[in-house]
Amino acid sequence: MPEQTISDVRKSVTVAATPEDAFQVFVERPQDWFPPHHVLLKTPRVGIAFDREAGGRYYEWDAEGNEMTWGTIREYVPGEKLILTWRIDARWQPLPDDEKAGFIEVYFTPVDEHHTRVELAHTQIWRVGEGAERMHQALDGPSPGDTLGRYEKLF
Repeated sequence: MPEQTISDVRKSVTVAATPEDAFQVFVERPQDWFPPHHVLLKTPRVGIAFDREAGGRYYEWDAEGNEMTWGTIREYVPGEKLILTWRIDARWQPLPDDEKAGFIEVYFTPVDEHHTRVELAHTQIWRVGEGAERMHQALDGPSPGDTLGRYEKLF
């Protein structure tokens, strides 16, 4: 599917926190907001984590220590943004590397002294190839969506 025919999917919430605190909750407490049915492992997930640096990864693991990488951290700027590859194909199965991965961009923008707008965008969905349009349609459902809806409830 040509790049220009599939738009990004952007969703946002406003939380009662500073950008630094909102970012911290996002990267330090993914188990509290990451949807439990979004699992790449074949066995139940017991944890999910973000490495705290560009070049790291975000990944899940099971009770036996098996791990599955969701993607690579491209940019890690506390209190501002997090740019990740998203290693999911159009059949919602894991991709082995970043070659055909789309991106997830998360921006933390101050609204006022006590509130932050958190925007999560799925970008470059076209990279997954066949089925990208179907994937876009699934992601472009009601706002804020399951992931940001769960995240928002933590504040």
